[in-house]
Amino acid sequence: MIKGIALLLLFQLIGESIVFSSGMPLPGPVVGLVLLFVAMQLCKAMGLGLFSEAETAADGFLANLGLLFVPAGVGIVALWGELQSQAGILLAILVASAILTLAATVWTFIAVQRLVGRE
Repeated sequence: MIKGIALLLLFQLIGESIVFSSGMPLPGPVVGLVLLFVAMQLCKAMGLGLFSEAETAADGFLANLGLLFVPAGVGIVALWGELQSQAGILLAILVASAILTLAATVWTFIAVQRLVGRE
């Protein structure tokens, strides 16, 4: 399991290094995750089982994923009075962001549909 965690952290470090050195506007862990995915697919295609320990470590993290939400829940409980006093503005922001997200999704779909040539 330690080797698997080390491998996951290595790919995160590689992703962070690439983002830092190139100035890409992407999070380093996302780049590392994409590189890990590509490496896993290449090893799978070649019949190599190099990432079995990383899969075990990832399964361990996923099994305990609920624990990662505990700090957010504690923060909500601790700041409940603040949340209640600003409930109106929070609700307005949530509704506005949902509408903007839906509009961006529709515009993207329409643009891709026009690019592909299907009307």
